[in-house]
Amino acid sequence: MGARAATDRATAAPTTAREDTVDWVNEVHLSGRVSGTPEERTLPSGDVVVLFRLVVRRPTIRRTGSSRAVAKSAGTESAGKKGAVVDTLDVACWAARPRKAALRLRDGDAAEVTGSLHRRFFRAGGAAASRYEVAAATVARARP
Repeated sequence: MGARAATDRATAAPTTAREDTVDWVNEVHLSGRVSGTPEERTLPSGDVVVLFRLVVRRPTIRRTGSSRAVAKSAGTESAGKKGAVVDTLDVACWAARPRKAALRLRDGDAAEVTGSLHRRFFRAGGAAASRYEVAAATVARARP
């Protein structure tokens, strides 16, 4: 056995039978409204990314006894009321097609995004920081 194979085996994360049977899924499908104007940035590496924020409603959570039932708020009476609970999510478009689609969006447009959730690490003010964002695979204007 070569030294490289022994090193690879020693540094590889241990797996268990249970881990081998888990289907790991990181898929996001969002529908909401664009907040602000999408912004194209060229990074020091030369990579181009389009960033925008999507405001989505949270599902309504009803408590029934000791268990919780989740009902989607869309289409219910409370969906249009003031004070609806929302999340504002950062969306990053790295590939050409979602970048182009994102640049056509305007503030207030209804949009749908599919992709995956990523945690990005960076330095801000000399300190390490991180942020979660959706890495978009598709971006489309949605019908309101």
